[in-house]
Amino acid sequence: MHCHLCEVCNTDVHELSCYYCSALNCNVMKILHEVHALLYQLFSVSREGEHLRVCPQGYTCCTSEMEDRLNQESKVEFENLVEESSRTMRTTFVSRHKKFDEFFLELLDNSEKSFNSMFTRTYRKLYMQNSEVFQDLFTELKRYYTGGNVNLEEMLNDFWSRLLERMFQLLNSQYQFTDDYLECVSKYTDQLKPFGDVPRKLKARVTRAFIAARTFVQGLMVGREVANRVAKVNVIPACVRALTKMLYCPYCRSMPGLKPCHNYCHNVMRGCLANQADLDAEWNLFIDAMLLVADRLDGPLNIESVVQPVDIMISDAILTMQENSMQVSAKVFQECGQPKPSGIGRSARGISDVFSSRFRPYTPREMPTTAAGTSIDRLVIDIKNKLKESKRFWSNLPDDICAKGKLTESDDDQCWNSHTKGRYFPEVVKEGLTNQVNNPEVDVDITRPDTLIRQQIMALRVMTNKLKNAYNGNDIYFQDSSKFSNPSGNCSSKMFCRD
Repeated sequence: MHCHLCEVCNTDVHELSCYYCSALNCNVMKILHEVHALLYQLFSVSREGEHLRVCPQGYTCCTSEMEDRLNQESKVEFENLVEESSRTMRTTFVSRHKKFDEFFLELLDNSEKSFNSMFTRTYRKLYMQNSEVFQDLFTELKRYYTGGNVNLEEMLNDFWSRLLERMFQLLNSQYQFTDDYLECVSKYTDQLKPFGDVPRKLKARVTRAFIAARTFVQGLMVGREVANRVAKVNVIPACVRALTKMLYCPYCRSMPGLKPCHNYCHNVMRGCLANQADLDAEWNLFIDAMLLVADRLDGPLNIESVVQPVDIMISDAILTMQENSMQVSAKVFQECGQPKPSGIGRSARGISDVFSSRFRPYTPREMPTTAAGTSIDRLVIDIKNKLKESKRFWSNLPDDICAKGKLTESDDDQCWNSHTKGRYFPEVVKEGLTNQVNNPEVDVDITRPDTLIRQQIMALRVMTNKLKNAYNGNDIYFQDSSKFSNPSGNCSSKMFCRD
């Protein structure tokens, strides 16, 4: 192959220039030319290097302009390295957030459809006339899950009060009730216990399951947003210089195939990623809290096992109310007064006939369609493994980038040590901003932490606290952390920045 670059060298009047350039294989130089156009000029002439600000100042193939362009190349390459190294972890949070969100929303939709179907079939016209009471229950559950400011306990209490009012009128249709009278009836819901123990059981199950589900999906969203923001590194000038020296100065010294020494790369990356490493402690606490709540998701009272039998539990409560209707009515009349007769009389058929059908449990073939084509157990097993893999990600990022054989040379004596081929002797500094005070490769100002990273640390701290509360069954309204994880305020929902 005829190589123009070698031809240029051979016609150069400077003998040393010919030596530097002819030492290169033409095929190697041709490849380099195809990858980076700027390298076409790189070996055309060699000169004294006093003009260089980053690379060693011996005889060099680089001009000042080339060095400036190499600085730009180094910045872009570093950004790509970080993005590529974090891609799998970031993709995990994006895809699992989408899967869990779809699963929970479909689960609620399936449950509502099943509820409507069974109640229509069982109670017919009576249900159709009062269906908004039950539809509002599912609407509020969805609104809570999708980030609405809904107090689950208050919402469920309101549901049972409304149901009591409707059923009390149906079971006592011979009387006329004013709104004030019905309000008096609802005040005695807890005291009368007209639905037996079902409201207490349902409240305990629903609140615990929905708090865990909503908070977990919120956690996946926060993890996704934090990872995406932190992966877009703020490359300081000192880092750019160190990267250029490590990645491209070998080209200026006519050693294009020479990879950096492993420990040399570590010092450069730990200096450039010092702020990211400081995220690690809070990130690990966040991952631990996510794993705790994940345990709740596949426990005996997970959202799938709570939502699917809601129709059966409410039907049992209605039947209990019908069975205790005489005692309940007598107590209400005693506390709220004797109502006025309506002049209509009770239905000839008797409401008890309508409410006498107790729902039977599902047979295996009648179980509602599994949401999103999967189960909560399979989703949780998968996400637990992925979360465990992401622990210590940010402090290990320099190790991943500087993996031997990929970016760095495995032979410690045949590598670029910042000025020539040979062993790299300085010790590797520890990760984190404060430890960079003695970094021999990157001049890091340890008194100026990265503002965006500090915002993400705060977002993780807020979310971790929320996850710990969710594990214990306590809810904290999520809006508090949105200003930390999303300082730009461009998220369309208080809970989700949906894809």
